[in-house]
Amino acid sequence: MHVSDIDTIKVVRWKLSRIRRGNPIRTLDLFAGCGGFSLGFQRAGFLLAGAVEKDPAAASTYAANFFRDCSDEIREIHARPRDISKTDPADLCAELDLKPSLAGAIDVIIAGPPCQAYARVGRAKLRQVYGDPQAYKRDTRANLYLRLLDYVHAFRPLAVLLENVPDALNYGGCNIAEVICDELETMGYVCAYTLLNAVFYGVPQIRERMFLLALHQELARTPTFPRPTHWCNLPRGYSATRSVALKSVLANSNHEQHFLVRGPSHYVAPPASPRSLVPAVSAEEAIGDLPPITYHLNGGMKGGTRKFTTLAKYDRRRRVSHYAAMMRNWPGYENSEGVRDHVIRWLPRDFDIFRRMQPGDQYPEAHRLALALFSEKLESSRRGGRVPRPGTAEYERLKKQTVPPYDASKFPNKWWKIEPTKPVRTLTAHLGKDSYTHIHYDSSQARTISVREAARLQSFPDGFLFSPTMNAAFTQIGNAVPPLLAFAIALEIRKALEGR
Repeated sequence: MHVSDIDTIKVVRWKLSRIRRGNPIRTLDLFAGCGGFSLGFQRAGFLLAGAVEKDPAAASTYAANFFRDCSDEIREIHARPRDISKTDPADLCAELDLKPSLAGAIDVIIAGPPCQAYARVGRAKLRQVYGDPQAYKRDTRANLYLRLLDYVHAFRPLAVLLENVPDALNYGGCNIAEVICDELETMGYVCAYTLLNAVFYGVPQIRERMFLLALHQELARTPTFPRPTHWCNLPRGYSATRSVALKSVLANSNHEQHFLVRGPSHYVAPPASPRSLVPAVSAEEAIGDLPPITYHLNGGMKGGTRKFTTLAKYDRRRRVSHYAAMMRNWPGYENSEGVRDHVIRWLPRDFDIFRRMQPGDQYPEAHRLALALFSEKLESSRRGGRVPRPGTAEYERLKKQTVPPYDASKFPNKWWKIEPTKPVRTLTAHLGKDSYTHIHYDSSQARTISVREAARLQSFPDGFLFSPTMNAAFTQIGNAVPPLLAFAIALEIRKALEGR
């Protein structure tokens, strides 16, 4: 056994001892975004030591929420954007003043690297990354999820949790999760990964992601994933997506030479969600208590940057569901007044289309409604004695003001009107560009969802504040791990670390 192996075991045993004496579990969040992962772990009683996040707006949001009670100086340190490919673990440890040492400062690492990280890098490169801290500087392909291994090697955590899209299991025919598990095992970890859907854990959103959990072998525990708390009948498309993602896992066959699987698969089937559980949280339960927004329909709104300066007070007359009450009363993020980020996009061309759409309608239905509206406007022009002819500038101008330009046969899922009695579809970072995938179910409001509604659908509490503007906030929410799902996994990890 190498000296470094002996030192690692000593550090790991010391960490376990301090946790089981009642000390907090110190957590580092990599690729943290605005902190959805961290929020769930914080609720489970973990201590947030810091984060690494490249985007300035997301890093600012993270610090404003998790270090809001600290001094301005400390909060500014945590608000600094950090590129993980240029941030050395030792430098981060010093900058955040983590104690008592690099190897002794962190108990758990959580990470949600972007899917672009899946470069075709072989196992030899993986070993080089965590064996040589400078390797990432020579090969930009090692700048993202491969840097996770370098951080694990440096901080020697008791547990590592990785989240990403299901395609990580079948990326160009290779299983990235297996690659990572194999390398973590050489560092002394017992690994497992699975697919978890947030809707089964109280999140009002059908969102499936891959989760990889590694526990240090000194814990003598096999990684396990939390049991579902809710039941949902998933749409057919999700079964097909899962089958594609699991293709390489279920086939249990070899891939390219540098991606050969060494031994049994680390995949475990997701915990079952029986019909006897309570039904999934619906969209209406999630956002139905928030104040209606109609000012855009009567001239009270114009285009431009949306900032969170106006308080939208809660309407005391509206019913508050169990889920909505939880969002208002999340420990440490309570809110009894209202929200300032209940703002929407200015989409004047589409308000009439939204009003006519039925819940569940997608872009083909929306396009047909738009063409019907255009015909009505042409008829109105005829009655007024003015008949724009096809091909004329006036005709094209009227059409452009009424009909979206996308081909309905090529973009069937571009728009979707929420069904109030069901969970919503997956929220993505594309919300930062447009919100057509989540049109509010209430036709009298005729709009896409607000920032706060997106946050609710992702299970962010009302006291969690986003910064600085609408598009940035939408992107942060779409990129985040749902805090309620993170909370469920964190509780499972805590049981393992505390020996329960």
